[in-house]
Amino acid sequence: MALSEFLTELDALAAQAKTAFDAARDAASLEAARVEFLGARSGRLKTVQKGLGQVDKTDKPAAGKRFNEVKQAIEAAFEAAEQRQTSATVASTVAVCSDPTVPGVRMRLGRLHPITQTIEELKEIMGRLGFSVAEGPEVEDSWHNFEALNIPPEHPARDPLENFYLAPGLLLRSQTSTVQIRVMEKTKPPVRIISCGRVYRPDTADATHYPMFHQIEGLLIDRGVTMADLKSMLRLFARSAFADDVHIRFRPSFFPFTEPSVEVDMSWQGGWMEMGGAGMVDPNVLRAVGYDPEEYTGFAFGLGIERICARRHGITDIRELFKNDVRFLHQF
Repeated sequence: MALSEFLTELDALAAQAKTAFDAARDAASLEAARVEFLGARSGRLKTVQKGLGQVDKTDKPAAGKRFNEVKQAIEAAFEAAEQRQTSATVASTVAVCSDPTVPGVRMRLGRLHPITQTIEELKEIMGRLGFSVAEGPEVEDSWHNFEALNIPPEHPARDPLENFYLAPGLLLRSQTSTVQIRVMEKTKPPVRIISCGRVYRPDTADATHYPMFHQIEGLLIDRGVTMADLKSMLRLFARSAFADDVHIRFRPSFFPFTEPSVEVDMSWQGGWMEMGGAGMVDPNVLRAVGYDPEEYTGFAFGLGIERICARRHGITDIRELFKNDVRFLHQF
């Protein structure tokens, strides 16, 4: 077979295939056209391909190249026709299903995460008690996270197994007390602030612990501040956050940055729950930021926000707060 004869047959086949695909008005007719031209066994393209064996040997490269081009063109024409039919089907379905007289579907409104809700409510409560909100970095240096808080180098709290160190002298903060130090370094007494935010400790995740959690810490520095002021403030805070029948008790404890130090428990709904730690600011901390401990005293406290949130909503496992399960979060 002459090369020119073979190429003429290919061109005619391509034109006929495109005409057939364009003329197909439904899926059945398009499939019939596909089988006619692209069928694996008896398709017309397959029949023409057999003619390659009859082309002169010297002309076979050119014939083969043109055959591949025609094959690709026919396949592209089929895919284009198929896409047109699909688009038309979708458009007709939408037209049939659309009823402008039917009321629209109201979009579900988003809402704040329960931890964020709790933080905002706690800020509002402490604002009524005269405390302003202060913020600080989550990546801290050892001075603000340890030294200024009266935590010496040999203290177990500085162990690499108890912290997320990023580099020598640099870590993810393990408490929001670092914000208190930064505020006192830049502010003369009196100071009355709270700091809320994420803190990081390599704890094993369980029902009451998580390696990343949230704290609210408060600080009051002034002349004549006593433990009685601390307990009164925490009692007002707890009653505002929970209920009027809440009771507060102190248990002796130890923290490097407060002296004396206490664990704060809250009685509500028939049982005592540990809220966090508190105490009078240690004189060494006051000296570290340039305050005179002979002139000023103050108290500080730190509470776990996840525990407060869980207690208020009856959540028994704080891990639920971090799973991002919309079915769970939509309850709040």
